[in-house]
Amino acid sequence: MRDEWENAHTDYTMPAQRQIPASLAESESDWRHYLERSTPNGWLIRHNAMTEALVSGKPMYLLHTTKDIDAIRISRQLHVSTGCLVGALYCSPLVSQREGLRPNNLGTYLMRTKPSTTPMVFEVIPDAPIRPKGVDYLHLGAIHLRTYERYQSFLTLAENDQLDHAVLTGLRSAAVFLDAALRNAAGHATPAPEFIDQLSDAVAHVPFLGYLYFEVLSEYLMLHSVTPETKTYAQAGELNNWLYKRLAFAAVDGMDQLFDLARFNPRYHRLVQLIEGMEPALGQGVTEYVRRRLSHLFARTALHPSQDAASVTFLGADLSTLRNVAPGLIGQMIFREIRYMPRYQQLYHCFEKAKALEAWDYWNSEGIPTPFNGVLPKGEIGINPVYPRSTVRAWTAEQDSKGCLHPAEEVSAVFTPHLASWWAPPRQREMRNATDDSRVELALGAPSPIPTRRSSINGVSA
Repeated sequence: MRDEWENAHTDYTMPAQRQIPASLAESESDWRHYLERSTPNGWLIRHNAMTEALVSGKPMYLLHTTKDIDAIRISRQLHVSTGCLVGALYCSPLVSQREGLRPNNLGTYLMRTKPSTTPMVFEVIPDAPIRPKGVDYLHLGAIHLRTYERYQSFLTLAENDQLDHAVLTGLRSAAVFLDAALRNAAGHATPAPEFIDQLSDAVAHVPFLGYLYFEVLSEYLMLHSVTPETKTYAQAGELNNWLYKRLAFAAVDGMDQLFDLARFNPRYHRLVQLIEGMEPALGQGVTEYVRRRLSHLFARTALHPSQDAASVTFLGADLSTLRNVAPGLIGQMIFREIRYMPRYQQLYHCFEKAKALEAWDYWNSEGIPTPFNGVLPKGEIGINPVYPRSTVRAWTAEQDSKGCLHPAEEVSAVFTPHLASWWAPPRQREMRNATDDSRVELALGAPSPIPTRRSSINGVSA
């Protein structure tokens, strides 16, 4: 169990240490070296402001936005969300300056795009320098699968059969692409246009691919962008979060109504058009980057490290075999499919609290009061609600004309090991029926989705 959590975390200040499947054309170390040394902003992977703040051992200041400040005041409790941070209060860093607390550019984005929320400032005083180990949700698949298998008895026989059928149907429909991705990871290149179009088609059958696709493009944009905006953020030690936000909204109609990366699937020509529209010079290399990078990440996140990527095939494989060969992929598929079951709103806490308890235990043993999204250290950081050796204070905040935040009223509330209520998004075919009450962010690089009325409670995420 601990090995799985260790595998799901990345410390970018240390050499890559994960075990990976055999026959991959490039190792994790190869990619780390390329990303850090051969991209304009790669130096920020290791030397960003957030990581430096963590390892300094000094007080951390974090921004959280909430729609439920009154509920927090009344209950005096703070609940946490799931999503990319498993079980933490979703925040972004603040930099303490003489003029006030300056938000990271992700925080600026949240403040500008969520005007109906109340900003809160949290001060976290750690007991020691914090290990800069971020949880990478792309690597949580084996944990999702183990959790499902442990609590499988909570589902009826019909529900388990339905789940198996849905996963196997998706795998069979996408098997040709999944095998092609493994061949690419092993060095047998597919032409980029063909690869991207096959990927686009496969997302509908294996939604996890939409998340991989989005994260690969986010990485590409943040590390390769050379716009004045990006350079300004880089000078402050920050990757440019606005890039992937703009990409998502441009790529998918209605993403402002329902941010769901299971719908992220631009085809080849559309992808080039999107990237050129954001930064013309980046359009030329993006498709080949996606082909290489996504194939490598798919092999690493889908397969058990004991496997040989060159010999695995999804064509004709049965589900029992694939649970052993590709536990990461099967876990990610089950995690996403199970949320659409009619009873999952009642079962949510059974499955997600189990993972949160394990994450909290891992973070406490590793000295991590403030876990962050480790796909890249881009500024998505949270507060561990049960860390016993740090002091946390909270205030509502006011923003001045220069964008800095100033603590206003202290909020007397304590963290509880309770997950905020969760609401399943409508599938794509149900989007036409979505209402304003369904506006949630579902990207796992964002807070876990929370209903805006039906069961909204204290401490909900941004």
